[in-house]
Amino acid sequence: MPSSPQHPAPAPMDISGTVAEDLALYREKFRRRLPQSLDELHDPTQGVVELPLHMAWSGLTSYDMSKPRQRMGLYRTVLHEGLRDDLPHYLNRDPLLQMWPLLRTLVGRTVRVVWEGAFPLGGPAPRSVTRCG
Repeated sequence: MPSSPQHPAPAPMDISGTVAEDLALYREKFRRRLPQSLDELHDPTQGVVELPLHMAWSGLTSYDMSKPRQRMGLYRTVLHEGLRDDLPHYLNRDPLLQMWPLLRTLVGRTVRVVWEGAFPLGGPAPRSVTRCG
């Protein structure tokens, strides 16, 4: 539809402002879900874990914690779809810290930024700097 006096085309700044606002709201959604401490994350490390429908509505719904790929998949799903009360029930601090260097590459940028901003998860290894002189 062409713009007219009744329906002016949005200015580019309006569009970018909306995108920035949407991104801020999206990040806030994940911040609200964060536990107070990684020590709250205490379950499970063994067995088969069944995720409820609100987290796993398609694909795998049960994960064998003895299989590294399935455990990684469970953590990725819970980080993206889990609610605040789900995180302590389905995540464990130690495996999360152990898997984070790889897991951070599998989760979305917003999830990664929010979690790394809140907790010392250890991102990628810093690049070494060689100085001359």
